[in-house]
Amino acid sequence: MATDMEVLQNGNAAAAAVNGCCKKGPGYASPLAAMDGPKESLIYVTCIYTGTGRGKPDYLATVDIDPKSPSYSKVIHRLPMPYEGDELHHSGWNSCSSCYGDPSAARRYLVLPSLISGRIYAIDTQKDPKAPSLYKVVQPDDVIKKTGLAFPHTAHCLASGEIMLSCLGDKDGNAEGNGFLLLDSDFNVKGRWEKPGHSPLFGYDFWYQPRHNTMISSTWGAPSAFTKGFNLQDVADGNYGRHLHVYTWPGGELKQTLDLGNTGLLPLEVRFLHNPSEAIGYVGCALTSNMVRFFKNPDGSWGHEVAISVKPVKVQNWILPEMPGLITDFLISLDDRFLYLANWLHGDIRQYNIEDPVSPKLTGQVFVGGVFQKGNAVLAEAEDGSIYQVDVPEVQGHRLRGGPQMIQLSLDGKRLYVTNSLFSTWDRQFYPEMVEKGGHMLQIDVDSEKGGLAINPRFFVDFGAEPDGPSLAHEMRYPGGDCTSDIWI
Repeated sequence: MATDMEVLQNGNAAAAAVNGCCKKGPGYASPLAAMDGPKESLIYVTCIYTGTGRGKPDYLATVDIDPKSPSYSKVIHRLPMPYEGDELHHSGWNSCSSCYGDPSAARRYLVLPSLISGRIYAIDTQKDPKAPSLYKVVQPDDVIKKTGLAFPHTAHCLASGEIMLSCLGDKDGNAEGNGFLLLDSDFNVKGRWEKPGHSPLFGYDFWYQPRHNTMISSTWGAPSAFTKGFNLQDVADGNYGRHLHVYTWPGGELKQTLDLGNTGLLPLEVRFLHNPSEAIGYVGCALTSNMVRFFKNPDGSWGHEVAISVKPVKVQNWILPEMPGLITDFLISLDDRFLYLANWLHGDIRQYNIEDPVSPKLTGQVFVGGVFQKGNAVLAEAEDGSIYQVDVPEVQGHRLRGGPQMIQLSLDGKRLYVTNSLFSTWDRQFYPEMVEKGGHMLQIDVDSEKGGLAINPRFFVDFGAEPDGPSLAHEMRYPGGDCTSDIWI
């Protein structure tokens, strides 16, 4: 029998055939159709000088990732922002596969929210994909005046043509000032998305699943706390989150709050399965290093359970006697077969088979840095009391700095790209060498059949060798979309 995904793909393909090849909008008819998309040749990377003391504006780097190109794994263009102090963080598109049925829509503008300054940049990638240009700046004063929101984080395109951004607080960094900002298709401020009185404490990431009339958001912490660096006392004082918030979609009414408890501290990235018929997703809880699965119950309410646990490691010469993995990013392959997560402190990337979403199975693991890698002062303790450090290979003669942070998967699921900057203040706190010498970008070869991960020795982008000095590399986007920005309806 055909699976739900196959039915979806065939149905959308038939609809596209009826409408004609020239009638389709941006993106792909289905997640499985996206897997057959063209191989990636360029990737856009947000690069940070904010917090490094170098007095330069952040910039968007274009990296050549075509193995046949003479400039393979090199930065071929840099677009500096017009202001300093932004802290470019996550990015999104003005339109994606949610607009597939709209022939007037185009995936043209990359949306770059600035976590610290509150500015939102629209970058034109269509005129010259190798050399994007600045199209428009949404100033924070305009956002604050019309909505009271500040600290923008995640941007998603909507099928309506609007752009929605989660904002983590008000202008003073208070968490209770968070909410969701709506921009129109030309990046004018429209207002807030959620209904009045439906803004809970804390915000961070979000993902919507229209067939289930649901949007779920996660909770990092108060900007007034996390911008100063991580302090465990802030967790005890209630300045960090442990909840998921369930909204009606597109209504914007908060209908349920899921308390993840002490097993779900600092829930960050949130993703549904790509198949829009599925009412299942995951959230990575950084501090407790658990992947929590959320799901729709028969009565329409939502439940949750821990699906993956990364055990803390006993350590010496560190700030605590035990070190969490600190899951800072994860993603799901477009066929919903594999989940990948990054442990920023432990230094490993993991691959899990989630064909049975209730019981994920570890199928691949590779260390690409971490606090207790060989050459660092921190020592790890095994269960038998012996001391060890992880042997992390050099890549093209470069010692790997920091730990894996943002990850991005190729459409076909065979190549995983990795950067290592989390947030400049936290980078300086946990990996000062990375702030001094710059970040880098790696590519991991993926066995998408049986499972397995291996570092590609041919690929290394050294952001420590940038013309204006070492920078920190964060979010990555392909010009044609990817599995963390596209949502299907």
